[in-house]
Amino acid sequence: MWVLAAGCATLFPATAWAAEAATPPALPWGIPFLGIILSLGLFPIFAPRFWHRRMGLVVALWTLALVLPQAVLLGPGVALAGAWHSVLLDYFPFVSLLAAMFTVGGGILVRGGPWGRPGGNTLLLALGTLLAGVIGPIGASMVLINPLLQANAHRVRKVHLVVFFIMLVSNIGAVVTPLGNPPLYIGLLQGVPYGWPLRNLMVPLLLMAVPLLAGFWVVDRHRAKAEPDPPPMQPLRLRGGVNLLLLGVVIAGVLGQSLWQPGTVSLFGVAIGIERLAGMAVFVAVLAISAAVTPRAVHAGNMFSWEPILEVAKLFAAIFITIGPVLTMLQAGEHGPLAAVLRLTEDAQGQPNPIAFFWLAGILSAFLDNAPTYLVFFQIAGNDPEQLTGALSGTLEALSAGSVMFGALTYIGNAPNLLVRSVAAHRGVRMPGFFGYMAISCALLLPLFGMLTLLIFR
Repeated sequence: MWVLAAGCATLFPATAWAAEAATPPALPWGIPFLGIILSLGLFPIFAPRFWHRRMGLVVALWTLALVLPQAVLLGPGVALAGAWHSVLLDYFPFVSLLAAMFTVGGGILVRGGPWGRPGGNTLLLALGTLLAGVIGPIGASMVLINPLLQANAHRVRKVHLVVFFIMLVSNIGAVVTPLGNPPLYIGLLQGVPYGWPLRNLMVPLLLMAVPLLAGFWVVDRHRAKAEPDPPPMQPLRLRGGVNLLLLGVVIAGVLGQSLWQPGTVSLFGVAIGIERLAGMAVFVAVLAISAAVTPRAVHAGNMFSWEPILEVAKLFAAIFITIGPVLTMLQAGEHGPLAAVLRLTEDAQGQPNPIAFFWLAGILSAFLDNAPTYLVFFQIAGNDPEQLTGALSGTLEALSAGSVMFGALTYIGNAPNLLVRSVAAHRGVRMPGFFGYMAISCALLLPLFGMLTLLIFR
């Protein structure tokens, strides 16, 4: 049923609407996307067994609720052409990278070390935050989530470990790198220098990370008192070292796509960069090699299963499709239904308002795809990288920080969030639902975002 529905669902992405419609879609076309978000939040609470067994069916029905009316309005030919554009340029690169990182991370088994204790867990999250700023949030998340959960296998309550991990490693730590970080990668393609985020966003990173790490240590120390004692500390050991080499290959594949751009080819009417095709081929090859060479004992030690990535791939297929009209509304700017919201980005003199860029781009990025959201606000700010890294640097800092950091507010705010949550759930951690996680994240992060507003973006 899922395969059939997904095939139908790809009939109509936002590109088809943009190409054929005289005006952008009206707000009601966002209802299917909202339906998926509500289903993700409510079904696990009120019908968890049904959701676990029939998630694919539920999201497929919401997708069809969008696709069928649109296919009738624009015609199947136009819809199919737009679908191929969306699948080839957006979904395939996304899921191939995510799957490769998931497989490589599941093939690295870490034993021993100081982890599993409050100080060691805090150190691991700190290292993960730094690592996310070097290799990107997907790589850091997939490499470290299994060691964190394995080191704390003796504990009963582990939700806080995963929640803080998502905030710090899967999101906030990545604010200083465009590598494997879609919004800042878009900035790189628009002409923002590669090292600009590191030079300009390290202070916001520290202002967020230090209080969160301190808060985590307090919570973890308190909860550790009611848990069984950890096993005696053992020397740090690592198995599956070949996957570290494969991780390097994936990182090189991501970075290479910004350095090597030999041109485009047309595949069934859609132009795609040769470097993107090469990148997807590298990611698929890495996945296959990792799955073939990783010892079974390593996979068993990490409780490795393909179910988390399959679950996330299904869900994001529906999200990528139903989010199309919403992104088109956003991209329509002052001519679209979200014009009133976008006008809030200007101050009384008509200049970009950094506070508005931080909060508006951030909130939208928490629910929508943060890469096109970043691009829309980049264009609203003038679309001039020289000016945005010079006289308007504060605006670009606010936009970059908001687009990346607010991703920690929801499970769908950034690519690794939902996958980390799924990995933890399959390892027996009773993770909160969509709205439960959002309640926790808002309580922890919104005061810190307010602090950034007062200290940095005012």
